[in-house]
Amino acid sequence: MAEAALDATVHAGPVHTVRARHNFRGMRTAEHYFTLPLDHFAGPGGEDAAETITVFAREYVSAEHTEAEAAELPWLLYLQGGPGGRGNRFASLGGWSKAAAKDFRILMLDQRGTGLSSPIDRNTLPLRGDAAAQARYLEHFRADSIIADAELIRQAVGSEPWTVYGQSYGGFCALTYLSFAPNGLREVLITGGLAPLTGTPERVYRETFRRVAARNAEYFGWYPEDREAVDRIANHLRSTAEYLPDGSPLTVERFQMVGSFLGGNTRVDTLHNLLEDAFVETPDGPRLSDPFLEQVRPLVSRAANPLYALMHESIYGQNAATGWAAWRVLEEFPEFSPDAAELLLTGEMVYPWYFDQDPALRPLQEVAELLAAKADWKPLYDTAQLAANIVPAAAAVYRDDIYVDHGLSMETAAAVRKLKTWETGEFHHDGIADDGEAIFGRLLGMVRSAR
Repeated sequence: MAEAALDATVHAGPVHTVRARHNFRGMRTAEHYFTLPLDHFAGPGGEDAAETITVFAREYVSAEHTEAEAAELPWLLYLQGGPGGRGNRFASLGGWSKAAAKDFRILMLDQRGTGLSSPIDRNTLPLRGDAAAQARYLEHFRADSIIADAELIRQAVGSEPWTVYGQSYGGFCALTYLSFAPNGLREVLITGGLAPLTGTPERVYRETFRRVAARNAEYFGWYPEDREAVDRIANHLRSTAEYLPDGSPLTVERFQMVGSFLGGNTRVDTLHNLLEDAFVETPDGPRLSDPFLEQVRPLVSRAANPLYALMHESIYGQNAATGWAAWRVLEEFPEFSPDAAELLLTGEMVYPWYFDQDPALRPLQEVAELLAAKADWKPLYDTAQLAANIVPAAAAVYRDDIYVDHGLSMETAAAVRKLKTWETGEFHHDGIADDGEAIFGRLLGMVRSAR
């Protein structure tokens, strides 16, 4: 079993240092650095067996606890969404973190390749060599390696089996943790992150395209004037060259990416604010305004998280190539075409043209093609282990989530023993940003009542 393979790798303890501690705004923080294997699964003498990377995690403790009291608190590991998203940087405790800090020491992980954890981008990847070498390197940056990191980190900080909280892709990682290292877990909480355990990425995108289309209809029902605004912007971009502050073109298909706002309770209405002042009058006629273009730039660029674009489809890859699945499935949904008369906004799918139009991704185009063609991705889940799971787990499943489909989530829930679900239509994918304290408390109560 894969669990045995993972266990066999954790005999050598990592180098662990704490480089800085701070006390501010009602919390204490500590900055942890770990030196960990690049390849947790390499056999003795393997090509990458001796290579290491740095993994960073920041500890958050409520100042309401004395240092002595805090040292006795159990650990909670938070796994951020993504892939490619660094851990949250809290300026103060609030929402779910405020609730968790009452009973836990929170460890906020920068998953490998993100933040301060041997970061990956167009500048660092060429250090690996040519595109083939870069692609081979990136094979070590999926959920199986992330949870192998977590197990070594747990042992390094001296934790008993700990609580893991996974949001979105962090929930996918938590399922991998339950599959291959359940002995390291006391309990698992998941929000918006029950991954499909089997099947192809194509079925994921078919379901999410349908949900994104429904969310478009709902949004334009709330803001009918924005239907006209979106079409006006699209028609303008078809005839007039517009450029973002980084000098890259704003095309119709890139503009569709502002649909990322549709995936949230707390963000969806912000889309209306973005669209309302899109145009200004100029000597050359109507043009897109600088404030609009400045706000759009971070929505359509992956400069801050290139791993998302590189690795997004690989999170569904098991024993087969993903082959730009979302791009192929898009052909089944012509209403999402950039040429559609009434343009629809898209979700978080990744397409090959990203690597042509985004300057931060353009140098990684060949690497992305190699990853899309890779056919021997290892399994990310052990369905037999999950069916026999004894670790209490609870998941919030959002009925209208445009990123992690409700139906596929419930299919997974039924396949994981000891997993309780809370289905709700009250929240979307960003539920923990809306009422994280209540959501965290409810899920923690669910796992504790299951003991």
